[in-house]
Amino acid sequence: MANNMPKLKTIGIQQPETAYIDRYAVRIVALNPLGDVAIIYVKRGNYLKLPGGGIEINEDHHNAAQREVEEETGAVVSLRGTGCIATTEEFRSDLHQISYCYLADVLDTSGNPSLTEEERIDGLSHQWLPINKAIEAMTSAEPTSELGRYIQERDVYLLTEVRKVLEDGHEQVDRN
Repeated sequence: MANNMPKLKTIGIQQPETAYIDRYAVRIVALNPLGDVAIIYVKRGNYLKLPGGGIEINEDHHNAAQREVEEETGAVVSLRGTGCIATTEEFRSDLHQISYCYLADVLDTSGNPSLTEEERIDGLSHQWLPINKAIEAMTSAEPTSELGRYIQERDVYLLTEVRKVLEDGHEQVDRN
């Protein structure tokens, strides 16, 4: 029963009268050697999220994933496999965003985050938690913004999908 297409979750409702701006992003479940995952706390908005962000022009998904983890946590990672595990499609305000979730192994945690000015203002910090505790922490957070609620729904879904893959013993589901 192998399925080569990653699972997709849609968040929000597409409004026919809205002219959306398309954005493509990566989300990464980065596992350190102890099996803990990186999660990012966003003070402004009071929510937790997976490392990740926008894919730059002419950047492939793997490079974007590695760059985002390093920027947000200081960690160097290696992605498992070639495909994503799950995707989300979001409709919020005038943004239409597709996020691709990848599983990665942490190779080095000695670096420091290099946050953008906006990320510093938002109060980003990271921590490493066992996957079940990370899901519990994300689920129990009480975001104070609509953005935080969208991110919470997205990243709890993505982290739960990765946990299923890890529990099933499948490291990666390849994408067409």
